[in-house]
Amino acid sequence: MPNCDTVKKARVWLDGQAVGYRFHNWKTDGVDVDVLNRAIAQHGWERVLNRQGTTFRKLPEEERASLDAAKALRIMQEHPSTIKRPILVVDDAIAVGFSPDGFQQALEAAGRQEGVAGN
Repeated sequence: MPNCDTVKKARVWLDGQAVGYRFHNWKTDGVDVDVLNRAIAQHGWERVLNRQGTTFRKLPEEERASLDAAKALRIMQEHPSTIKRPILVVDDAIAVGFSPDGFQQALEAAGRQEGVAGN
């Protein structure tokens, strides 16, 4: 989501580092299930699902209760705003949420200076 403050910070950081990227908006471009599954595999659904946001908190209690990987994946697919953002994908390295160190580590792990910034 381009208006998200954290996404804005991430894009400014990427631009400041002269890192090329392709922006993917989960809401308008659709949820990339492959990227979502890879992020969950690397970081766990607990990190990828944004339970602090308004969208998640407004879900019915039965949706929020008894979460597991399958239920979390379904919620994120149905409600893209519940995906922790941004997600940076650089080859096999994935960073979830923005921090300069986390983004730099993902870039270094992939041995390059460009990636795909999602959401």
